[in-house]
Amino acid sequence: MNKESVGIVETKYYDIPEPITLDSGEVLEDVTVAYETYGELNKEKTNAILICHALTGDAHAAGWHEGDKKPGWWEIVIGPGKALDTEKYFIICSNVLGGCKGTTGPSSINPKTGKEYGLDFPVITIGDMVKVQKKLIDSFGVNQLAAVIGGSMGGMQVLDWIVRYPKMMKKAVPIATTAMSSPQQIAFNEVGRQAIFSDPNWNNGNYYETGKVPENGLSLARMIAHITYLSDESMDIKFGRDLQDKDEISYDFSIDFQVESYLKHQGETFVKRFDANSYLFITKAVDLFDLSINDSLINGFKNIEAKIEVISVDSDWLYPTEQSTEIVTALNANDLEVSFSEIKSNYGHDAFLLEKGQLNHILSKFLSNNIVEDIMMENFATIKEAADVQDAAKLMLDKHVTHIPVVTDDYKLIGIVTSWDLSKSIAMNSNHLKDIMTTTVKYCHSYETIEDIARKMRKFDISCLPVVDEDMKVLGLITTDQISNLLS
Repeated sequence: MNKESVGIVETKYYDIPEPITLDSGEVLEDVTVAYETYGELNKEKTNAILICHALTGDAHAAGWHEGDKKPGWWEIVIGPGKALDTEKYFIICSNVLGGCKGTTGPSSINPKTGKEYGLDFPVITIGDMVKVQKKLIDSFGVNQLAAVIGGSMGGMQVLDWIVRYPKMMKKAVPIATTAMSSPQQIAFNEVGRQAIFSDPNWNNGNYYETGKVPENGLSLARMIAHITYLSDESMDIKFGRDLQDKDEISYDFSIDFQVESYLKHQGETFVKRFDANSYLFITKAVDLFDLSINDSLINGFKNIEAKIEVISVDSDWLYPTEQSTEIVTALNANDLEVSFSEIKSNYGHDAFLLEKGQLNHILSKFLSNNIVEDIMMENFATIKEAADVQDAAKLMLDKHVTHIPVVTDDYKLIGIVTSWDLSKSIAMNSNHLKDIMTTTVKYCHSYETIEDIARKMRKFDISCLPVVDEDMKVLGLITTDQISNLLS
């Protein structure tokens, strides 16, 4: 463990108080969500970032559990001083619905029977996973996330988030993913499921009470999937045609090559940490994923509002760069603010878990490239010109603010009143707001950069600016405190 780690962490659990209506129409009750958080939520609750995990991931994204030999699965980018800086952001990661790492799934107890769900668990979608995550985010009192970030199946969740809840995040980063599963991707998942079905110990999903786990089927499914996470180059570099613990070919069906031994090891270790039925339900959710409307991804993305960074991996053949560029094209067609980066790596799909330097650089640049809209206060007080000084003073006390925009009935900016102006009212012996308010107001627009606004505030020695649209209607406020917190 080092100073760049969040240190020892523990998984927590949230019981959703109301039933979840799934995309299928089925209703799931008594849903529990396993999650971890890193960093502190600020008082405005504006610094939360949701991390979405891949197919067989879990809530343990960073830090160390007591007794563990390795940290969370995305330790390379989460922690003090890293791209997902826990001294700046409040990072949340939860296990997906259907999982087997603490969130309700097929291995959980069905409250109606008192036994494990097994195949009685309803078929779920990526959207259902997102609905459950939304309930967790709501429980923190967070009205808008600073960002939603995830790779592979986690990237699918990111895309579903920005479509399903377009106002719930300022930024989004889908990595090494797709907006709809292709026939080839579905085919690989189906072969994995058939491997599980063919294991006699699977017992039609009712293996929890038998003590016989479908290890062979699940292991084979993992071996098949793991091949798709690598690249031909990475496998050649790592294994070549080297033999495993022998000097010559055995000319039988025992393991000859290192790559064979590696895949067998991957399968054997996987069955110790994952549930076969969870694998079935989660891969099915991936297969069903399709954000297009009437075969049009442009239509599917038409309501998105977030600022988006799409990231692909040049050697990824499971979710190739072409699928990321399709996402970018559809986003651009909707005139959204989108940028694109391609990671250069021989690791294949797994690069989003391994390329520390490139990931930290891309994520840091995207998260720090802020405009006014990214950090402005959207819940703010305003007052009309006809109000008196006492009204303004009471409003400042109630809202704990020192600046209040003065607006017309249709919220167009005509002035601003500050706590200094209230002091001036005593000297002038005036109780009329229009006598003391500042009418030559400095303001800014939501699309201006933070650096430009910081310079403007320093130039005019002011600590607060109203944010207005082209018609001078007030959209929010930005303060020097917000900028200082961001830049620090």
